[in-house]
Amino acid sequence: MCGWAITVDLPATRKAADVIKHREALASALAVDEVQLIVERVRGAGGHAGRVAMWVADSDPYAKDSPLTPLLRVESWDAWRPVPFGRDPRDRRVDLPLVWTSLLIGALPRHGKTMAGRLAAAGLILDPHARLYVADFKGGKDWKACEQCAHRFFPGDDTDHVLMFKAWLESLVVDVQARYARMQQLDDEICPESKITPAISRTSSLDMPVTAVIIDEAHIPLEDKTIIEVNGKKTKLGDYIGDLLTWLVRKGPAAGIVVIAATQRPDSNTIPSRLRAVLGSRFALRVMDWRDSNIILGEQMNTRGYDASTLLASHKGVGILRPDGETSHGDVLATTLRTYYMSNQDWQTICQRGRALREAAGTLTGHAAGQDTTPELDHVAVVKAIGSGTNEDGDAAAWDVAEPLASVLAYLGDDVDSRTFVPTAELIEALGVEPTTFGRQMADLGCGSRRERIPAADGTMRQVRGYLTADIRAAARDGGPVTGHGETRHDGQNLSHPP
Repeated sequence: MCGWAITVDLPATRKAADVIKHREALASALAVDEVQLIVERVRGAGGHAGRVAMWVADSDPYAKDSPLTPLLRVESWDAWRPVPFGRDPRDRRVDLPLVWTSLLIGALPRHGKTMAGRLAAAGLILDPHARLYVADFKGGKDWKACEQCAHRFFPGDDTDHVLMFKAWLESLVVDVQARYARMQQLDDEICPESKITPAISRTSSLDMPVTAVIIDEAHIPLEDKTIIEVNGKKTKLGDYIGDLLTWLVRKGPAAGIVVIAATQRPDSNTIPSRLRAVLGSRFALRVMDWRDSNIILGEQMNTRGYDASTLLASHKGVGILRPDGETSHGDVLATTLRTYYMSNQDWQTICQRGRALREAAGTLTGHAAGQDTTPELDHVAVVKAIGSGTNEDGDAAAWDVAEPLASVLAYLGDDVDSRTFVPTAELIEALGVEPTTFGRQMADLGCGSRRERIPAADGTMRQVRGYLTADIRAAARDGGPVTGHGETRHDGQNLSHPP
């Protein structure tokens, strides 16, 4: 792709983030369409908060056809390697890490959501040691080729399929707990931390393979209103599935669980805030408005220059990737890219190759091997495992409070009980929010910040501003479960205290 590049050191007090946020105005000043202008902060040893790199393409970088995925040219893939996902406007390859994280994909219908999901899954399919759980709630042919190599698979969207999916998740909760127990018994040389390693994941006797849970049209199970009984209490099936997924996304990555969820309904009612807050990587193709974009990419991302509602309808497969961890471009907040192309025939070829690899390695199991995939469940163990996410009344559903408090609770997890104080700076960095807006919204939700003295790295005490976890818990209790009580609007903001 032809164009020109320049790196600029901004005047003192000016930040690269401000330039990125006003990219449209800068494009207007340069007399080019904003899709031709790429603005990035220069990070690392050669960068600082006021150094910005700009690249201007001579023509629309997304107007050409997407190249074929490089995975078509390989015989196998290592799930621990980032997956080739797409090309950025400068035609540089962007790889997506999957192990130790999760992925949320959101888009309007017919804008490349399923293609993006299959690209992410392809690297796992081509690793014979990876185990696949594929829930296709669309019920069409998009994922059918995958059933020949999947440990568990179904296409369908009725309540029976949702109940089957619930059983899958419950069995995975038990499996994760068992994996942690087995890791405790391993020698430090084999398992130096409480995380699986490539060697552990490929040792069949340990039974801890990288396991991908792939969910197409994830809004369908999360919206199911069937009433079920959990631990002696009645709850909606969709709410319970939200709790199970939240637990798996939060606790599963270190045990080798990868969740890939795609939806064409990216709204706060469909994807609970407690679940969104812990989903690591995000990919937003074209959506309806900035609220939907923020629900996928994270709060305030539109104010930081990343809004998937501004993508053109003609740009099929183009989206904004917010990765969890380093991509092939290094440590970046987000990048716009065009995903690789994978035809249905290419998809079938990759799935056939995945089956052949598993047959050769002796790792073909479950559905693909014609085995019974009905899990034997220990419901007591499931309730015990996710019990830390229940509210004080013992209900199975976790508090679904307004943002950004929900994201704070999800980030802290069990630490909300074990820690007494959390610095504001830590929350700002972890959640990627704008400081002033974050502080105002937390105050509006009844959680004010205060100054406390904490130990510094050199052993001295320093005074910082932050939040008492007791105040955070109290704010969550006082707000109560907001779902269904008219206290949260479509974009997750508190109606009585608009931003």
